[in-house]
Amino acid sequence: MKRHEFLRGLHRVSANRTYLEIGVNDGRSLALSRVPSVAVDPAFKVVAELRCDVHLARATSDDFFARADPLGHLRGGRNPVRNLRRGRHPLGHWRRPVLDLAFIDGMHLFEYALRDFINIERHTGWGSVVVLDDMLPRSADEAARDRHTTAWTGDVYKLTGILARYRPDLVTVLVDTRPTGQLVVFGADRRSTVLADRYDEIVAEHLVPDPQKVPDAVVERAAAVSPETLLGAGFWRPLVRARDRGLSRVRGWEPLRAALAGFSSGR
Repeated sequence: MKRHEFLRGLHRVSANRTYLEIGVNDGRSLALSRVPSVAVDPAFKVVAELRCDVHLARATSDDFFARADPLGHLRGGRNPVRNLRRGRHPLGHWRRPVLDLAFIDGMHLFEYALRDFINIERHTGWGSVVVLDDMLPRSADEAARDRHTTAWTGDVYKLTGILARYRPDLVTVLVDTRPTGQLVVFGADRRSTVLADRYDEIVAEHLVPDPQKVPDAVVERAAAVSPETLLGAGFWRPLVRARDRGLSRVRGWEPLRAALAGFSSGR
């Protein structure tokens, strides 16, 4: 299954009410959204037809999240009827915007992707789903920090190990999508400051010159599950019900974590 097919499936099974995308490019992935969305790219060149209520921000992700209210578009106005018509919560203007689904496909260097995840997590709930692209490079050349190939993942694959080590409270699932895999993250916690607090330490440890020594398990996709298996899992419906009911993290996350135990790439 190709990555856009998988993303289309995630929109369906997660029944997301909001969407954020970092790295718009020509808009093919953004075109899958049908809900209020925010998309960030300093040089987007959208050629796909968009069918969602979207704020397109021409900015780097760092600059975007430095704004006073980066997700203000998702709040909606003060008119509850108008909010409903536009797919927003009727009282959204007075509520904290929560990202149900986010897709990170920005700069293909691990420190950028890590900052993107840190910034996104501040706007999540426990039922949010965060997807990182290009997590399964097929060679050291493809994973180089200095791009010299047509197909390029950079070294964002390192996020799998970083999250497993520093955030064992999360559940991460590697997915064998074509061409270069994705990582799906469950259990985001906006209160966590671990990654931000230890960012410099993480970068100092993982920033190494080319050629990158990509683990065999990554190239061979040893821990990756098939996208069809993840999309067909039985936990999606309970996740959506609990999320939409506003179930607390204490009551909602542990049952989901147990249901995800067989999929985790960090196990």
